[in-house]
Amino acid sequence: MTDQIKVPCTIMRGGSSRGPYFLANDLPDDWPSQEKIVLAVMGSGDSQQINGVGGGTSLTSKSAIVSKSNHPNADIDYLFMQVSIKDQKIDIGPSCGNILSGAVPFAIESGLVAAENGETLVRVRNVNTDSFIEVTVQTPNGVVEYEGDASIDGVPGTAAPIVLNFLDVCGTKTGKLFPTGNTRDVYEGIEVSCVDASMPMVLIKAESLQKTGYESKDELDTDAALLAKIERIRLAAALDMGFGDVTGKVIPKVGLLSKPQSDGTITSRYFVPQNCHASHSVTGAICISVAAVHKKTIIGDLIDTPSNETNSIRIEHPSGKIDLILKMKQDAETIDILSVGLIRTAKKIMQGTVSISKKVIL
Repeated sequence: MTDQIKVPCTIMRGGSSRGPYFLANDLPDDWPSQEKIVLAVMGSGDSQQINGVGGGTSLTSKSAIVSKSNHPNADIDYLFMQVSIKDQKIDIGPSCGNILSGAVPFAIESGLVAAENGETLVRVRNVNTDSFIEVTVQTPNGVVEYEGDASIDGVPGTAAPIVLNFLDVCGTKTGKLFPTGNTRDVYEGIEVSCVDASMPMVLIKAESLQKTGYESKDELDTDAALLAKIERIRLAAALDMGFGDVTGKVIPKVGLLSKPQSDGTITSRYFVPQNCHASHSVTGAICISVAAVHKKTIIGDLIDTPSNETNSIRIEHPSGKIDLILKMKQDAETIDILSVGLIRTAKKIMQGTVSISKKVIL
């Protein structure tokens, strides 16, 4: 009798991230068992994840569970998992727009959604945040198309475009766009903006921490004093945002912001939160883009955002840029964000089974 079990999954690159995608029907119903299986599949528990399919970085230690949705406004449910590398734990508090990019092609190829001829729009319910995204995938002749001419910074080559249109992004986790009740707060003597739009974030001007904001990921990751200061600010802000003690947790994230260097709207260094993202998260970009059109946030000191019903925001990051389109209604007093859209790509890497020890679920 074998001492291993085989777990069906598909490994995909979604946006600038990568990980295994599972059908809910292929896993036990309860979360504790699901968590144990995914940790074993990824090989978490050591820095290299040598016993699994994890890549040993925050961008390649991600996963998703996908299923048909019972919600009237959704076709599929998508649960994102940020899998710890060294620890035996998974965070399902945040969402991830990059991994989401692979969820719809995976769902179509798995038979959860019927493909249209040309392109297919799928309504996704993000289980992590109970929010909704409309995702459009290229499906010529009713088949998912991965090859194409779209490119995203942080990923080599080109692929077919996948359009993500995020709905109701404001107050996703806390119910408020500005969870502290203020557009600006001060922690550790540093002025910040606490914003909850798709991803709760603490936004900090780089100059207030004696940084240009154009430093590389390696420069920031090796600056122990900076990381310690950022973490103290994050912990203090999280209390006022309603998250309690977030020691060891990944929400809220942190954005270190500065003026653009080239043709962008704003420059961002996105922390996840103990190190700098190699490029930028989609949900973090959404949060920054929403904050950018509210001139009372700290971003108002760094940019001059035009006022119109559809706002184009370009965020410069360590690997290039990410473009977002905001559809909104506004008057002299309020701004109502209707949706935030952007383009990602995906690539199917492997489809089959992963072997794990039977002891994992005993």
